[in-house]
Amino acid sequence: MLAQSSRSLLLPATVNAKLLPMKFQLPCTLAFATLFSLSLALQPATGQAQDWAKTRLEASSRHREYVPLKVDNRTVQALVVYPETKSKATVVVLIHEIFGLSDWAKEMADELAAEGFIVIAPDMLSGHGPNNGGSDSLATQDDRIKAVSALDPAEVLADLDAAADYGKKLPASNGQIAVAGFCWGGSKSFAFATHRKDLSGSFVFYGTGPSDVSSITAPVYGFYGGEDARVDATIPATRDAMKAAGKSYDPVVYEGAGHGFMRAGEDPGNTNPANKTAREQGFARLVKLLKEMKPAHAATAIRSTETVSQKSAPQTACHDPETEPAI
Repeated sequence: MLAQSSRSLLLPATVNAKLLPMKFQLPCTLAFATLFSLSLALQPATGQAQDWAKTRLEASSRHREYVPLKVDNRTVQALVVYPETKSKATVVVLIHEIFGLSDWAKEMADELAAEGFIVIAPDMLSGHGPNNGGSDSLATQDDRIKAVSALDPAEVLADLDAAADYGKKLPASNGQIAVAGFCWGGSKSFAFATHRKDLSGSFVFYGTGPSDVSSITAPVYGFYGGEDARVDATIPATRDAMKAAGKSYDPVVYEGAGHGFMRAGEDPGNTNPANKTAREQGFARLVKLLKEMKPAHAATAIRSTETVSQKSAPQTACHDPETEPAI
C-alpha cells in the first residue's frame, strides 16, 4: 500500500472578502460544478492513493470472495482468492501492513493467486472498527494504524490459525500452507512461524524477528530494503539467534529500496527506481520459493545473507511503529 500522508487540506471556515457587484452571473449548474470540482481537488490524498490497486483488482478474472472465520466469540472477515488451475494448490495466508486490509493488500493477494496459489488475507481489524466493522469502517489512516498497533498478539495468532485451518481444509487445497506478511504483517509472519508447526514456509517482508526462535520449524525467508536502517539493524541479531537454534533463515537485502518496496514498487507514482527493481525481484523470488516448497518438516541450517545491489535512493516509510514489539 502506498505510504500516505495523514494531513488533510481544510477550507477556511469563513471568508471575509466582500465581493463587488458583478454585471453577470454564472449559471447555477456551472457554479455548482466548479465548487464540486474544487472540493474533489482538496480531498486528502489518503482517499484516492490506491485507486491504481483497486482498478487492477477489479479487472481480474479470478474468483474472490469474503468468508467469515469464527474465532471464539468473534468473526474475522477474510478475503479468499482462487487461482485458475486444474490442480490442487498451496495456500498462502497473507498478512497485511499496518494500514489494514487495503486495496493494495487485496491486489497483492490477487497477484499471488495468478501464480497458482490460494490466498487467504484476513482482515486483522475485523470487529475493531465502528459498529463492529473492520479496516474499511475506520475513517482515516491514522485510525487504522492505531487500531493495528493495539491488537492483542494472542488474538492475532488465533486469527491467523483460523485462516490457515480454513485454507488447509478447502477442497481445492493440497494441504500445504505458507505465510507471507508485509511491514507489521512481516513481523507477524515471523511470529506465526514460532507458533504454527505445519507451515512449509514463512516469508517476512521488512519485518523484525521474535525474541525467541527456538520453536520455529519452517524455513524463514527475509526480504529487506537497503534504505530501511530501522529494520535492517535487527537482521544480524535475528540471523545469530536462528543460527544458534539451528533454524533456516535466508534474508536478502535489496540495496537502494526503502521500507514498503513491495507496495511502493508497483505504485505508478513511485519516484524511486530501486523500489520497482526490488519489487520485481522480490516477487519473483517469493513465487519461486513458494513453488519449490516442500511439505512441513524440521528446518535445516541457516543460509548466508545475500545482498542484491541496486542504486541507493530515499526510504519509503510504512509507518510500522518503532515502539511496536516484534512478536
